[in-house]
Amino acid sequence: MDTARPWPPLVVASVLTMVCAVAAGVAAGAAGTELTRGPTRVELHVAAEREVSERWRTWASGRVFPATLPYSAEQGGRERASRIGISPLAACAGAVDSRAAAALRRAGCRGVLRATYIDALRGVLVTVGVVALPDELSAARAKSAFPEGGEPVPGLRPVAFKGTLSDRFTPSVRQAGTVRQAGPYLVLTTAGQVDGRPARAAGEQRPAIFAFASEISERVLADLSTPRMPDCGAAEWQC
Repeated sequence: MDTARPWPPLVVASVLTMVCAVAAGVAAGAAGTELTRGPTRVELHVAAEREVSERWRTWASGRVFPATLPYSAEQGGRERASRIGISPLAACAGAVDSRAAAALRRAGCRGVLRATYIDALRGVLVTVGVVALPDELSAARAKSAFPEGGEPVPGLRPVAFKGTLSDRFTPSVRQAGTVRQAGPYLVLTTAGQVDGRPARAAGEQRPAIFAFASEISERVLADLSTPRMPDCGAAEWQC
């Protein structure tokens, strides 16, 4: 005779309730751990890359283009180039020559920031341009559209500020140009003389007087493209 008795429904319900409670507790514990843990190394790396790629938009213009930038003087020692003015954000096609604009468009150019500087002797003008691209690969591809031998064309179009020493800094005045790339940025320069003489009338070329343009552009590029350790408690970070 089989004497086994079925479990009462109340017992079964109690056991099921206990199992569900344990499962819920485990799930809640896992969720709490996920919410309270610190960011992983990968997440910090992603946050740092994101912050770098947005600096051209989130940084104040005076931080992108400091009031003065140091460079090595032609005769030795250190000098400082002074900022004349900062131009509003420009569309990619309007900030460079048409022969380079197509390459920027294909690379997904997001915008161009420009500022004009004058050397310590107040004889040479340089417009520095920050070209923001989606990522490092896009920036590297876009770089090939610009000459690396110092030629100014195709290149960055200068910015003149009326009522200043730069008011005659037009595209025809350009005598030298540079291109540098790091991270999602290109930094371009175009340089010419304050007196406004066209490049074709400059006579003997003196590339040394324009050499500081590359140096100040590298400073701007380094500040923009160097990652920083994320501070997840600060508003500018998204960890």
